[in-house]
Amino acid sequence: MKNPLEDITCHAVEASCRKSHHPEKVKKDLSNRLNRIEGQVRGIKGMIEKDVYCDDIITQLSATQSALNSVAKILLEGHLKGCVVDRLSEGDDLVLDEFVVTIQKLMKK
Repeated sequence: MKNPLEDITCHAVEASCRKSHHPEKVKKDLSNRLNRIEGQVRGIKGMIEKDVYCDDIITQLSATQSALNSVAKILLEGHLKGCVVDRLSEGDDLVLDEFVVTIQKLMKK
């Protein structure tokens, strides 16, 4: 017997089950960037444990934040050009409100 909910789009049932569809090249790039950021964070932790001069640690924190912002920009561009455009073409204007909230979250920094 077929589940009656199978015909309902995923985002209509539950927002948390939506998925993006990044090309493999983009996913690999993002994964590599995040691996480098993870290494930077571990390095910063080591600097703190070794009592490295505060200004040097702050410089590394700034570089790490910049790297995270770069990841966010790539994801934001893909979201706008992919997910948002697709949902608008399906007549889902609520995606614009969602996108504004997303931009506001990024600008809180």
